[in-house]
Amino acid sequence: MSGFVDQAQLHARAGDGGAGAVSWRREAHVDRGGPDGGDGGHGGDVWLVASVNESSLLGFRDHPFRRATDGVHGSGSKRHGARGKDLVVPVPVGTVVRGRDGQVVCDLATDGARFLVAEGGQGGRGNARFLSNRRRAPAFAEQGEKGQEFWLDMELKLMADVALVGFPNAGKSTLISTVSAAKPKIADYPFTTLEPHLGVVRVGGVRDGTEFVMADIPGLVEGAAVGKGLGHQFLRHIERARVLVVLLDLAAPELGGEEPSTQLRILLSELGSYRPELLDRPRLVAGSKADVASDAEGVCDMVLSAATGEGVPALVARLATLVDEVRRQAAAVASGEVIVHRPAPEGVDVRRAGDGAWVVVGRAAERAVAFSDLNDVGALAEAVRRLRRLGVDRALARAGARDGDEVTVGTMTFTWGEDS
Repeated sequence: MSGFVDQAQLHARAGDGGAGAVSWRREAHVDRGGPDGGDGGHGGDVWLVASVNESSLLGFRDHPFRRATDGVHGSGSKRHGARGKDLVVPVPVGTVVRGRDGQVVCDLATDGARFLVAEGGQGGRGNARFLSNRRRAPAFAEQGEKGQEFWLDMELKLMADVALVGFPNAGKSTLISTVSAAKPKIADYPFTTLEPHLGVVRVGGVRDGTEFVMADIPGLVEGAAVGKGLGHQFLRHIERARVLVVLLDLAAPELGGEEPSTQLRILLSELGSYRPELLDRPRLVAGSKADVASDAEGVCDMVLSAATGEGVPALVARLATLVDEVRRQAAAVASGEVIVHRPAPEGVDVRRAGDGAWVVVGRAAERAVAFSDLNDVGALAEAVRRLRRLGVDRALARAGARDGDEVTVGTMTFTWGEDS
């Protein structure tokens, strides 16, 4: 079974907030001690963090569920509940996160980049928080808020300095195994490589040399840009490469295959059809298997034989120079800061639920009515005050709500009236 997975789903569930406590101070010789209910703890968040120590989404294929812990309920004597622990989920650098509608919500393209994938629910406030000159004995507290819960799609696009692009059996696997410690499966038949392989290549000394990552991309076929031969699954790993090496099989014509010039035309056409900007990427055109075939004059920038080592040092040296140049350009525009992605805060939305019926949705509105006892006059008044502060009354009026319509917010249902 393959150990490399570049597409997976994630079910992220943040922790629920703990409920606030309704409690009264009861001590000897203390008359009318008053409310002393503590607050509930916030639920834990779920974070995705890009890490160079992760190379695949394999861990999500059979176990997509990730959940943070809940906050602890508050208690008497103003004891606040503990916050739930955040859950940090490492993913490979280059992971793209999409919503179920297919829209990209986050692109973790740098090591250490973080994405708040599900926010924990806020803890409810205890009745001690609602003590005021007008409210001397609040007999209500807030309930804990539910943590966010989402199904997301994740897609990995390899982060490589150099990508080897070519037809099946062009010698890409042999080349990467020659210049790095990568050990891909190698055989003399098409489609030996069914998944990308990464290898680290070093040129020069430890202190003054250049080290870069080379990716062996499975062979492309004509029509790959429209999905033929699993083309989309392979092409996505070329998108982020700094430099492209187009590897042409010089021996193919002798075996009934395409001429090198035809190979080059088809490969560049597929790259341009998939992402036109790939044609502007720095690239080298190299002819492989020079030990058993002659050079394709005017087509290749250089020729090599991974089997004999001919031309390999020259290719690696040229790639190191290109990678250094591209890295310097990228460093000039990079901020160098760790990127933290947070979803935009949700607003309050009013939706029609039927004739004379409305539903107000949004975490802020639902939080405003999350009390332990909405039958309590003080709790109901507090809920109405919060909704007005959020502008729910104005939103209902703009939506066309009329006196006598039924409005539902979270667990609270009331009759709408503009003067209410």
